[in-house]
Amino acid sequence: MSWRVTLPATRAQGEAIGETEELFPDRDTPPVLVADEPDESRPDEWLIHAYFEDEPDPEALATLSALGNGPAQIAQLGEENWVAKSQAGLEPIRAGRFYVHTPAATPDPQSINFEIDAGLAFGTGQHATTKGCLEALDRLEREGKRFVNVADIGTGTGLLAFGALRLWPEARVIATDIDDIAVDVARDNAAINGLVEGEGPGEMLLATADGMNSPLLSARAPYDLLIANILAGPLIDLASDFVAAVSPGASIVLAGLLDTQADAVAKAYTSRGCRLVDGGHGEWRILLLERDA
Repeated sequence: MSWRVTLPATRAQGEAIGETEELFPDRDTPPVLVADEPDESRPDEWLIHAYFEDEPDPEALATLSALGNGPAQIAQLGEENWVAKSQAGLEPIRAGRFYVHTPAATPDPQSINFEIDAGLAFGTGQHATTKGCLEALDRLEREGKRFVNVADIGTGTGLLAFGALRLWPEARVIATDIDDIAVDVARDNAAINGLVEGEGPGEMLLATADGMNSPLLSARAPYDLLIANILAGPLIDLASDFVAAVSPGASIVLAGLLDTQADAVAKAYTSRGCRLVDGGHGEWRILLLERDA
C-alpha cells in the first residue's frame, strides 16, 4: 500500500528539494519527492509530492510541511507501488545534443548525457524553459559561438551550467542561486555527472547569490555568456545588472517568461544596449540577446 502527500510550494521551494535520505534519516525507506508545476500560467505556484511505502507518521508530515508553504493533503494510493513507479523516473528528455535522464534510464552513447534524479523534476529538463535553454545553448555552439567566461544565474539543479561546460570545455563557469539548498543540490549533481568544481578553465564555481549581488560574480565579470532561467519580474529588475556584467558582443539567454511577458522583458534589455537575436516561440519563450559591440 502506498501513500502520497501533496503540499503547495513556490517555484524556489520546488526546485530546492534535497536528498530525501538526509531529511528522513530514521526511515529505512525514505519517501520519494517530486516537484511539479501544475499550471504553466502560474509559474510560481508549484506542488511537492512525497510518495511513501507506508502511512506517513506525524513527524514525517511535519518534516514535509517545512518544505512548502501550505497544508498537506494525504492520499492512499492502493496496491500499485507508486514509490517504485516514481523512482523509475520521468521520461528522458532530448534537447539538441543533450540527453537528460534519471538514474533509472540508460544513457545514450551518441548524446551529451546528464543524470538528474527524478526527485528534482524541474531539473530533469521536463519544463519547457529548461529544455529550451539547453536547445539554445546547443544552437549557439553549432553556429560557431565560443565562450570562455560563463555565468548561470538561478541555476537550480545546475543543468544549464553543466550544459555550457560540456559545450565549451575550456570555459570558466560560475553558477549561482538565491537558495542555499539549490546550490547544494547543484553541487551533488555536478559530482554525479563528473563535472569539476573549481575556478579555472574547464571548471565550475557554485555560490549562493541574490541576483548579481555577490563578490564572486563581480570579480569574474565581464561575461561573454550569461544565462538566467528565473521569472519575468526578476529578469526585468536585473536587466541593468545583467547588461553591465557582460562584455560587448556577449550573448544573454533569458527564460522563465510567458509569451505575454516576452515583449516587456526584451524591451528591458534592448533599451539598455542589447539586440534581440531570437524572441523564441510557444507559450514559454527563450530570449537570445547580444550586447552591442
